[in-house]
Amino acid sequence: MALEVEYFYDLSSPYAYLAHEEVARVAEAKGATVRWRPFFLGGLFKSLESQIVPFNEASPAKRNILRQDMFRWAEVRSLPFSWPSVFPMMTVRPMRVLVQLDGEAHAALARHLFRQYWGHDVNIGDATVLHAILMSQGFDADALLAGCDDPEVKQKLVAATDEARQRGACGAPTFFVGDLLFWGQDRLDFVARALDGWRPRQG
Repeated sequence: MALEVEYFYDLSSPYAYLAHEEVARVAEAKGATVRWRPFFLGGLFKSLESQIVPFNEASPAKRNILRQDMFRWAEVRSLPFSWPSVFPMMTVRPMRVLVQLDGEAHAALARHLFRQYWGHDVNIGDATVLHAILMSQGFDADALLAGCDDPEVKQKLVAATDEARQRGACGAPTFFVGDLLFWGQDRLDFVARALDGWRPRQG
């Protein structure tokens, strides 16, 4: 059976951004593929009766440390990083765009949108901005944005969010290697070990 990492992500998560290229490198090194799994993080938090924006609920001192760590991780991973002027970002529209795409087209657009938002402070939640981005990347922007109002597209994102919750996800990024769940961009060493066949004795 081919090795695969399922990568559950939402563009609104800085940690999902910090992981999006590293998980690809980890998978490639292990001869595995990455299956991009877009879901709606706000919907997951609501279903778990969790804080919708956990970062904002932290103490000022903790927020400062968390933000500092994000810049450090971005530097270590050679990613552009700029704390966005619009945070939290309502990503329902771009996530609905992404669920309409598969394979490399999906991955390429997700990578670009991640960098636009977290690397260059572009408001990807704005429909006009998103339309321009889609056009610049060679996509049929009118069709994809119209698709965001299609009930089947909406349900696809809802279903992915429900699946993430049912399988134990509590945030983004969440990775699955088989039945093993790993949460957080700093857990990719666990993902690498799992791809080598590691099964933790506990947990």
